[in-house]
Amino acid sequence: MIINCIIIDDEPLSRKGLKEYIAEIDFLNLAGEFENAIKATELLSKGNIHLLFLDIQMPKITGLDFFKSLQMAPPVIFTTAYPQYALEGFDLNALDYLVKPISFDRFLKAALRAKEYYEIRQHNNEVAGGKREDYFFIKSDNKLVKIFFDEILFVEALQNYVTIHTADKKYITYLTFKSVEEYLPRDSFIKTHKSYIISASKIHSIEGNDIRIGNHHVPISRNEKEDVMERLLKGKFLKR
Repeated sequence: MIINCIIIDDEPLSRKGLKEYIAEIDFLNLAGEFENAIKATELLSKGNIHLLFLDIQMPKITGLDFFKSLQMAPPVIFTTAYPQYALEGFDLNALDYLVKPISFDRFLKAALRAKEYYEIRQHNNEVAGGKREDYFFIKSDNKLVKIFFDEILFVEALQNYVTIHTADKKYITYLTFKSVEEYLPRDSFIKTHKSYIISASKIHSIEGNDIRIGNHHVPISRNEKEDVMERLLKGKFLKR
């Protein structure tokens, strides 16, 4: 697969360096470069951009705020001189976060992560054959692992990794939280927190903002609590 990407960065030298790196990687195709985020909006709206290389500190609107504003945002790799924004970047499910000056080795690692993301997504789509299957594949410990939905207790985001917890094992995979969330069936899995998705059928008890699943405790955020409780209890709460 060829990954169509764009660069959004207000620094000409940064754009030049990224363009040179992209030209060295055969699965990346540079579809455009922009000195500010607003100018990229029209191209992004066409829906054929697969990856953003996005600076954070820019005039008019920051890269973080711009990415939040996109309704159908492609995967993003942030490129910035400011490491302090890394946590917020990963909260937005960034594929990676590159701190300037960026070495080619580090850039290549990020690009390969984008390639793996699309390969796994394509593989899962092919397996599904146009219909929802009851399992999917992830890459963990250098192999493809088949995960059945009914095996999953909960999913946990850990910065640029995702951990899938089952009754027997936990699988660490180099994916974004968002990509896993999009694939899981919404009628069975509920996002309780910006970093957690639970299997509704595996819940043992709820006390305050704490969900117990086996020996695990999963938090419910205040922002998600109303929706979580409504989805969990609707039609299933017996009362006198």
